[in-house]
Amino acid sequence: MKPSSRTFGLGLLLVALAAFPLVAPLFGLDFYIGFVRRVLVVALAAASLNFILGFGGMVALGHAGFIGMGAYTVVALSDAGVMSAWILWPLAALVAGLVAALIGTVALRTRGVYFIMTTLAFAQMLYFVVVSLRKYGGDDGYTLMSRPTLLPGLDLGNESTFYWVVLMVVALALWWLHRATQARFGHALMGIRDNETRMRALGYPVFRLQLVAFAIAGAIAGLAGALLAGGNGFVSPATMHWTQSATLVVMVVIGGLGRSWGGPVGAVVWLVLEEALKQHTEHWHMPLGLLLIAVALWAPRGLAALSTKRRTAATAAAVTPQGAAGSAKP
Repeated sequence: MKPSSRTFGLGLLLVALAAFPLVAPLFGLDFYIGFVRRVLVVALAAASLNFILGFGGMVALGHAGFIGMGAYTVVALSDAGVMSAWILWPLAALVAGLVAALIGTVALRTRGVYFIMTTLAFAQMLYFVVVSLRKYGGDDGYTLMSRPTLLPGLDLGNESTFYWVVLMVVALALWWLHRATQARFGHALMGIRDNETRMRALGYPVFRLQLVAFAIAGAIAGLAGALLAGGNGFVSPATMHWTQSATLVVMVVIGGLGRSWGGPVGAVVWLVLEEALKQHTEHWHMPLGLLLIAVALWAPRGLAALSTKRRTAATAAAVTPQGAAGSAKP
């Protein structure tokens, strides 16, 4: 797809998402304004994991811990009387990024399954620390009394208004992540993923690049956690459990590792199917498990890669007859 066509398609998608709160009430779908907002936030969290997993080759199984750190930063500041989104959301990202940097300093000194288990261990430590904080609800979670304030006259308590703010924040964050993967930093990160030894021999500071990427991913996950906390009005330690990290990994695999839209596509497919299946059966995990198996067998590069595959096949089909005609000439 040409850049102009891609930009036009993304513009249409953004317009459609922005118009959804205006159209949904006409069909009695008010509930789904909150659902689509949640999908957007989870898509951002999945994209942040894909940044280190798909582009950086760092198989982390504790990413939900950073989402929880962002959410509980909002809880702590709100409990202290801070309600400005200009303070809450940047600090949530900063705290989660700093925690990610500290964890990465240790975890990135390991490789393979040891890296996976180290990130999992740290995430579970964060989970049990939050459970022990009785001031913030402990295992029962914490209920936020109101949503943050952003600008005078802008009521974030209104579902549509909060939806549009979240859409803008998520769109900007996804755009920034995409630009980061296209920059020299992103190419260096992918080089480390493909051949760390060669990149080290070429003089690249491998550990430093990986640590920065790990901290960035943690910060964006923390921002997603802050948006989830504001939207739900409730924060629970369950947000940080390792099963949530595993679900994010599955989303990225379904969408496509190392694809710019891999995380968002996987999050949308997973959450939409989960919502649809829950309305018809209690055993909704089974069809989603079958979906993961199907993707592993028939679309190992993820659903986001299918459009690229179709475009490549179409281009080959268009070129082949010309090549055949040329070879038939004497």
